[in-house]
Amino acid sequence: MQKILVTGAAGFIGHNLSKRLLAAGRTVIGLDNLNDYYDPNLKKARLAELLAFPSFRHADFDMADRGLMEQLFRKEQFDAVVNLAAQAGVRYSLTNPYSYVDTNIVGFINVLEGCRHNKVKHLLYASSSSVYGANTSMPFSVHDNVDHPVSLYAASKRANELMAHTYSHLYGLHCTGLRFFTVYGPWGRPDMALFLFTKAILEDKPIQIFNNGDMERDFTYIDDIVEGVFRLIDHIPQANPDWSGDTPDASNSYCPWRLYNIGNNDKQPLLRYIEVLEDCLGKKAIRNYLPMQAGDVRATYANVDGLVREIGFKPQTTIEEGISKFVQWYRGYYG
Repeated sequence: MQKILVTGAAGFIGHNLSKRLLAAGRTVIGLDNLNDYYDPNLKKARLAELLAFPSFRHADFDMADRGLMEQLFRKEQFDAVVNLAAQAGVRYSLTNPYSYVDTNIVGFINVLEGCRHNKVKHLLYASSSSVYGANTSMPFSVHDNVDHPVSLYAASKRANELMAHTYSHLYGLHCTGLRFFTVYGPWGRPDMALFLFTKAILEDKPIQIFNNGDMERDFTYIDDIVEGVFRLIDHIPQANPDWSGDTPDASNSYCPWRLYNIGNNDKQPLLRYIEVLEDCLGKKAIRNYLPMQAGDVRATYANVDGLVREIGFKPQTTIEEGISKFVQWYRGYYG
């Protein structure tokens, strides 16, 4: 039976992916220290669902702990690793930069070293649409250069891509980077827009709308993200013998390293997103329009040609369907 390490297993994406893997008969070791970046009770509730599976075990420590990470990899001998643990959020990085270094850089090097020394067959890791930074060419393509980040969070995720390439080059580690685009849905993160908007609207409080509402996002439903990652686990990247440094393709390499966008390939105005949420809640929002936040970008939009071509999958859940499912979950969870 395939044994998979999922870091951040009590997180939004980690929880949903772990459930998908467990339902498919995989053994999952879920690493998560249940920190208090947001309500730990939500993480504990997610974890409780996973612990109901006999083939799930929880590793409760910080991935920045080098000694414990070495022990975990040596003991378990994973077939594959999916690194989803991260200090997330663009705005939080403006006030708490060190937490991004501790988790996203130190934690990630511990993952890479664990994979290297224990012959892990495939490492998949979460990157982010934030790496596109100052890019304005739409839709964002993995073939393009992304060396102009506009937040420390984005810089840390780009660093992960480069670190993974180095280990792929030096040690032949098969690495797949996953650039996620604005993930939303049931069991979501309380610091993200849909959660914040829903809570505020139901409590008759104003919602904060940045850049005066002139924002577009490639909103991607959680089930679509999970399906893409699930299919890629067994799609192990190979070296591209035709890759050339003279005409470099930023999505692949001469070593077994690959990048994919996982997005809906359908950018939607933020104001339309809010309108759909209002319809689902049956209640209008009190709107507070604000300037653009530092470190943010006006629009995101994913080119997913690689995903379609290589694993035959394209996310396609509409925001009408996705937001409706989130509201149904939210009302049920919070009563």
